[in-house]
Amino acid sequence: MEWGDQSEEEPREPNQADGMGTLWSQEISPEERLPMEGSRPWAVARRVLTALLLLGLLLCSSVLLFYIFRNCGPSPCETSVCLDLRDHYLASGNTSVAPCTDFFSFACGRAKGTNNSFQELAKRNKNLLRRILEAQNSWHPGSGEEKAFQFYNSCMDTRAIEAAGAGPLRQVIEELGGWRISGNWTSLNFNRTLRLLMSQYGHFPFFRAYLGPHPAFPHTPVIQEMAPAIDWLSCLQATFTPMSLSPSQLLMVHDLEYLKNMSQLVEDLLLKDRDFLQSHMILGLVGTLSPALDSQFQEARRKLSQKLRELTEQPPMPARPQWMKCVEETGTFFQPTLAALFVREAFGPSTRSAAMELFTAIRDTLITRLRNLPWMNKETQNLAQDKVAQLRVEMGASEWTLKPEVAQEEYSDIQLGPSFLQSLLSCVRSLRARIIQSFLRPFPLHRWQVSPWEVNAYYSISDHVVVFPAGLLQPPFFHPGYPRAVNFGAAGSIMAHELLHIFYQLLLPGGCLGCDTHALQEALLCLERHYAAFPLPSGTSFNDSLTFLENAADAGGLAIALQAYNKRLLWHHGETVLPSLDFTPQQIFFRSYAQVGGRHLPPQLALCQMNALFLKLMELPSSDTPPPNTPDPLPQTSSLSSFLIPPYSLESPPR
Repeated sequence: MEWGDQSEEEPREPNQADGMGTLWSQEISPEERLPMEGSRPWAVARRVLTALLLLGLLLCSSVLLFYIFRNCGPSPCETSVCLDLRDHYLASGNTSVAPCTDFFSFACGRAKGTNNSFQELAKRNKNLLRRILEAQNSWHPGSGEEKAFQFYNSCMDTRAIEAAGAGPLRQVIEELGGWRISGNWTSLNFNRTLRLLMSQYGHFPFFRAYLGPHPAFPHTPVIQEMAPAIDWLSCLQATFTPMSLSPSQLLMVHDLEYLKNMSQLVEDLLLKDRDFLQSHMILGLVGTLSPALDSQFQEARRKLSQKLRELTEQPPMPARPQWMKCVEETGTFFQPTLAALFVREAFGPSTRSAAMELFTAIRDTLITRLRNLPWMNKETQNLAQDKVAQLRVEMGASEWTLKPEVAQEEYSDIQLGPSFLQSLLSCVRSLRARIIQSFLRPFPLHRWQVSPWEVNAYYSISDHVVVFPAGLLQPPFFHPGYPRAVNFGAAGSIMAHELLHIFYQLLLPGGCLGCDTHALQEALLCLERHYAAFPLPSGTSFNDSLTFLENAADAGGLAIALQAYNKRLLWHHGETVLPSLDFTPQQIFFRSYAQVGGRHLPPQLALCQMNALFLKLMELPSSDTPPPNTPDPLPQTSSLSSFLIPPYSLESPPR
């Protein structure tokens, strides 16, 4: 039965064959009692319900869109590491300076003293080592950990060092044949004394001698005849025992003219004034060993150093506390042991994973840019991409130093006591023996040139490996909990800089046979003109070859890091910002880069370079066409070990 407007329809007759027809027709279902669509009350109700439904959907959609857009934008990072970084930026920046006018002063203008972020981080890393060495732990007797802790405690025991006075030094002088100043003295046997100083005390009064790999020997100067005052074979054999040397041994001589003049001077003194020659050698040894002696020797050495720096117009060296000296010496002699302990504290699996993820993003961006370099032909681009793809990266610490059995076997020959000086000399001999042994046996891994806690990074040409120690990948340069802008701006730009060292030879004249020389030179001249526009202190220049290559790597590294970060923002949401600073992610990126931008330069040069890079980057197009993209200067060291131990590798200096 169809329901409709009954007033307009004829009444239906009941079924005569069915006596129940009328009754049945009246027993309808509840659904059939609803009004029809065409009824006016239902039409009004339907429109009201539809309007309410649309209004509800609109309201829900607005709330949802507001929630989505609010969460797509950067949210403040309220963790303790982010709050610490915010406080660091507030303490170091100078917001009264316009960033587009003087960006370096804006970012770092309030930094107190002469220390930059690298120096501050290095100090914090040493503080962590100090806490590790001063922690109360029980170690296995005779283990590397026990010896490292005993050496550190002996170094810190200034009361015992003061009580010993000059006694330990007198014993050393007597072993060398005496000294007129100290009383007993025997006639000088020049080469015997020199041999003992070099082999037993790590002191080189006239020249340095060290082991290091060298890729080729274009010529071999012969020093036996040109500098005959030195018994070269016996001195070097004693120094590098158990390495077997012969008169035909190949040696790399850095300054043959100096050795010739030095030999002539020694011969003259042996004939005219042997006492003076003896005093020169012993006095030099006393100066070298004075940091391990009591305060009278240390004060005398400090005054001498200060006077020499005044004569050479250098600023005085800042005083260092005893704990820092002891941490440095312990780290030098017990590096494998402290490496494992430092990495366990400061570079856990989550930090390493985040650092590798950052490096992968930087490397992939570099490969992308190499595909679009206008001054490289296709074949050279492919070779460059393959070279980057084949690069090995090592982070945290050397794989070798983290092996548990290393700490036990490394220090079996170290005898500690009875005085700190004797402990130090035993460590000197042990370290030299380990260095020599490492060159006598095959070593499949890359030999790290820095300690894991150092704030350095470098690229090794011979091993084709780039190294980022755990000490570098720390706040304020890197942390897994930082906004990505911070990590890409600081650690990411450093990674990109080191990767560009792979190609620095291409920028030298004739270094890239498959390159458009004219296009390359135009790019280099563009960068050179930009740097030249900034005034520099007298006597400095950005145009010498080494500095210019570093500048190119800085500019290219910054551009690569920024492109990698922007790509990361495009594909990954959830970026955060530092609270209460009102900085966009890109502004945080540049603020983070400012922490590492002037790491090797005095403040005036750092200011010029940072401003140049900032303004230059603002001119870069957003395409993959990069600006023109090296060995770094050797780090300056001042610890006792830097006087005692010659470097075993100068092949590719760390940053």
